[in-house]
Amino acid sequence: MIIRKLFKFENAHVVRGCSTQRCRASIHGHSYKVEVLFESKYLDEGQMVYDFGLMKRGMKELIDSFDHGVAIWDGDDSAYIASMKEHSNRWVILPVSPSCEQFSRVLFLMIDRLLGATEMVNGERGVKLHSIIVHETETGYAQAFEEDAYSELMGTISLASIHFSDEVRESWSDPMLWEKILTGESFLNPKTV
Repeated sequence: MIIRKLFKFENAHVVRGCSTQRCRASIHGHSYKVEVLFESKYLDEGQMVYDFGLMKRGMKELIDSFDHGVAIWDGDDSAYIASMKEHSNRWVILPVSPSCEQFSRVLFLMIDRLLGATEMVNGERGVKLHSIIVHETETGYAQAFEEDAYSELMGTISLASIHFSDEVRESWSDPMLWEKILTGESFLNPKTV
C-alpha cells in the first residue's frame, strides 16, 4: 500500500546551465508542493501504514527549511552566494543546482535518512520511502525514486554538503536536527502526537 502526504513551501533559486534564459540568469521563485509517498505491506496498531501526525516534526521541519528562503548551488559564483547569504536570513546551500529534479533527489535523501534512523513504536513494519514528487509549477513536477536519489549517473549527492542558515536551524524543534541526521543518531517516534 502507498500513502501520500503533501507539504508546501515558497522558495527562490537560479538554475544555472538550463535552457530557459529566464531561469538560468535571474533569481525567481516558486510555490512548491512536495508529495512524500511511503509504502508498506503491513499496517500498524492504528491500521495505518504510517500515521500522518508523525510527519509533523522532523520530516515537515526538513521540508520547511526551504520555505521563504533561497536555495543556493555551492558551485555558483562566489559573489552571488555571498550576496544571497548577506541579504537573506533563510538559505540552504546545496551541492547540486536547485532544479526541480535535484530538489526531488535531495528531499528523498533527507527523508530517507531520517526514516531509516527512526525507531517506530506503534507496530509500524516495513515502512519505506516510495518516492518524492516535487511540483515546481501547476504543470510541471519531478518524481525521484530510490534509484534516482542514489544514482551515480545523475551525480552523487553528499548530505554533509548541505548547509542551513542559522535562522533555518533555529526554526527546528531541535537546532541539532541536521547533525543528528548526518551522524545517524536514532530518533524515537512518540507513542502519541
